[in-house]
Amino acid sequence: MIYKPVPLDHLRNRHFFVFDAIAIVFASYLSYVLRFETWQFPTFHQQSLIIFSICAVLAVPLIFHSVGVYSRYWKYASLNDFILICLSVVVATAAASLMTIGVIWLGKLSAVFPRSIPFLFFMIALGAVFLPRLFVRVFHLMRGRVNGTRQRQPGRRIAIMGAGDAGEILVRELKQNTRIQHEIVAFLDDNPRKHGVRIHGIRVIGGRQKIPHLQTELGVSELIIAMPSIDGRMVREIVQLSEKAGLKAKIIPGLQELLEGENLFGQLRSVAIEDLLRRQPIKTDFSAVQNLLQGRRVLITGGGGSIGSELCRQIIRCQPSELVLLGHGENSIFGIFHELKRLKIETKITAVIADIRFEKRIKQVFAQFQPEVVFHAAAHKHVPLMEANPVEAITNNVLGTRNLLTAALEQDVDHFVMISTDKAVNPTNVMGASKRSAELLVHHAAERSGKAYVAVRFGNVLGSRGSVVLTFQDQIKRGGPVTVTHPEMTRFFMTIPEAVQLVLQAAVLGNGGEVFVLDMGQPVKILDLAKDLITLSGLEVDRDIKIEFVGLRPGEKLYEELFVKGEDYQRTRHEKIFLAANASNLIPAALETRIGRLIEAAEENHLNLLMEELHELVPEFSHNGSVPQRR
Repeated sequence: MIYKPVPLDHLRNRHFFVFDAIAIVFASYLSYVLRFETWQFPTFHQQSLIIFSICAVLAVPLIFHSVGVYSRYWKYASLNDFILICLSVVVATAAASLMTIGVIWLGKLSAVFPRSIPFLFFMIALGAVFLPRLFVRVFHLMRGRVNGTRQRQPGRRIAIMGAGDAGEILVRELKQNTRIQHEIVAFLDDNPRKHGVRIHGIRVIGGRQKIPHLQTELGVSELIIAMPSIDGRMVREIVQLSEKAGLKAKIIPGLQELLEGENLFGQLRSVAIEDLLRRQPIKTDFSAVQNLLQGRRVLITGGGGSIGSELCRQIIRCQPSELVLLGHGENSIFGIFHELKRLKIETKITAVIADIRFEKRIKQVFAQFQPEVVFHAAAHKHVPLMEANPVEAITNNVLGTRNLLTAALEQDVDHFVMISTDKAVNPTNVMGASKRSAELLVHHAAERSGKAYVAVRFGNVLGSRGSVVLTFQDQIKRGGPVTVTHPEMTRFFMTIPEAVQLVLQAAVLGNGGEVFVLDMGQPVKILDLAKDLITLSGLEVDRDIKIEFVGLRPGEKLYEELFVKGEDYQRTRHEKIFLAANASNLIPAALETRIGRLIEAAEENHLNLLMEELHELVPEFSHNGSVPQRR
């Protein structure tokens, strides 16, 4: 039988087991040789050598096996794997030494175990078991680089903005993936202490001031922003510098997207408007939210909408016992229901098609599922449409909320969270006034029940259905013009996941009757938003896409506000959530009677009376539109 050596690619942990046993015996003997500086030593030391060698051969493989050293794939070994080996050898050396001392003492042998042997053995044994594994790892890396050099065709030359963890991972993935036909030629970082250093052989050449010179000096055609936690202001500055330098800018997603992805290079994408408005990541107290929702029955109205569906995605991570998705649109409910079912989690998920305007139907749903926590995200929200259809705004936003609160009180629901809007503050349109009326209903229910029924206000949500961003993108695709109402119009913007995280945090903070207002950062000019979207599409304002000003639409105002006059503005223990603490004190007298008259006017399609009742109910409502007339 002819012995064939095992190729390095085929080395398995059973081969390392055999090698370790041989290496440990060698390390034991060499420890004594170094201790006595001779190859031969007295009999009483030879006895301790034999005992220690046997103990070490038993201890090292046993410890290695118990901590998982023999389950590692050394072709892909990391620093953590080698740290594990080091700690394992420490423990095994101590165990073998104690075993040796114990055998000598119990056997009353004349053998002598020198105190320096464990220290010498540790260093020699560590090198003996460490180096073969390191050799396998280095061999694989070197062969991969050689093969990659042979296979990789010349591609785009790339620079990476951000010499941190994300940038390092990006380079490592590229070097290991021969199918990616790009070459990273430089790092940039604004931290001067990193300038001049090399990461995987690639030099950090300077900060963002180097961007204008990348194309001419290094032939770079693309800049990757590898800083997932930077804010939108910095993204905007880097993108503007890239555009002026003729570079295509791509970005690694924010932290939330990054955590949900698999590999970094596969998540690279063009810079989006969300990146330019990106803020510092929200510090979410997930344990507090989980304590509120875990093991409880949760119902979400408007479960198929932009906010409702994201509520479903985040709430299901908190392991409620049952999640009821209630909505009027069957297609959207169908979509989110099957998306959640694919997660294969223990939470029971139920889809319910129902219209919140039908009181009996809503009471039946609450009686059947007996929810303990309700998130009310169902609403009509489009200002111009509701100006043209005020009856729908009232019946859906006011009557629907009243029906839900009535059912919630009957079923003794513990927590009720209504999604409101900044347009409910000093409203100038029917939609905003209807949401303010709904807020008053929530305050009233909290006052009557003493339970945690609260409202949460926030502004426009990027990417939600019918948002201005989607409208602008559609206009850009059609070649323009992009229509902006007024050059000075501003709005608050949030991303959908960001808004929902804060809604869940507000749910934890609520005791009853509060209005929580989310910190939406600085207001954004709609004109700037339009210009950014045009630029990010690779086009130039006025040359490729025109911007037209069309004037304020009925019900619109230039600036949105966050607090109603008379509300006591306070901070909460969460830095991104504010509180209108005395909101319940603003409940008008005979609220139920006034709400009843408003709903009756809507149901009878009596538009003038509807507007009168709405003004009476919400005195700060200053309508700047015209009432639709019946034909």
